[in-house]
Amino acid sequence: MKLETKVTKLFNIELPIIQAGMVWVSGWELAAATSNNGGLGLIGAGSMKPEILREHISKCKAATAKPFGVNLPLLRGDAEELAQVILEENVPVVFTSAGHPGKFIERFKSKGMIVVHVVSSVKHALKAESVGCDAVVGEGFEAGGHNGPDEITTFALIPQIVDAVKIPVIAAGGIADGRGIVAALALGAEGVQIGTRFAATIESSAHENYKNEIVKAKDNSTTIILRRAGFARTLKNEFSELAIQQELKAPDDVKTLIKLSDKKERLGIFEGDAKNGMLEAGQGAGLINEVISVEELFVKFKKEIEEAFERLNGFRND
Repeated sequence: MKLETKVTKLFNIELPIIQAGMVWVSGWELAAATSNNGGLGLIGAGSMKPEILREHISKCKAATAKPFGVNLPLLRGDAEELAQVILEENVPVVFTSAGHPGKFIERFKSKGMIVVHVVSSVKHALKAESVGCDAVVGEGFEAGGHNGPDEITTFALIPQIVDAVKIPVIAAGGIADGRGIVAALALGAEGVQIGTRFAATIESSAHENYKNEIVKAKDNSTTIILRRAGFARTLKNEFSELAIQQELKAPDDVKTLIKLSDKKERLGIFEGDAKNGMLEAGQGAGLINEVISVEELFVKFKKEIEEAFERLNGFRND
């Protein structure tokens, strides 16, 4: 099966599916497996030091001949060093997030790199387009991890961004199966970025405890925490309840919230403390019922996409 969109042409991939560059999850194994199965794999630089990122890029190059990329959070204190590694390693694709999209774009473009920026509003999509980004990821509030303050859902956000910009739009947030992929295409997106579903794969570098918590999740298993310190969607646990209570107790004490959440992503996602760690996950977690390989996941995606198109075609009465 092959779907041809502006996104597949842009990245030279078979399916318009991008695996999100998640902290403590998206290492070289996950990225390479995604690319080898027809999507675009991303290494998540958000939890890596420069030398670790270089190692993951090198291993990814050895594991796949297909295009892959790196996700770079621009607000990191060592973003300059991480960007330099990306430049020196000639990574073909860079997804930037959490910061000004023009920060490194001229340097990336000078090396022929494709640059995509993650946005949560029409305003930020227009800004990304104006500085020369090749595409944008429109991330709805259903997404796991850090979210936009306007709380715009994917279903409302994507068509508005599509109407506002000329560059390709990639939908993200709450997409975990083929039905969601087809729905995003129907909204005008040229592709999708999927996070939580890839987090619960064999190749994900996350701890098994975290993967199992995703599998156990239901429709109402996520919550928003740290509203005063960046917004984050996580699975409900003792830490999320503590964070919510702290914010209710002292809503303006941002320093305490930041200190409270320090290193909690690593504790929960990478070290596997399901009670006291921060378990970032999107609302699509309730659709995930097993931990499988990336290869099995792509077989599943293809089957679900075909079934979704068949169902839609069944409504036609020409």
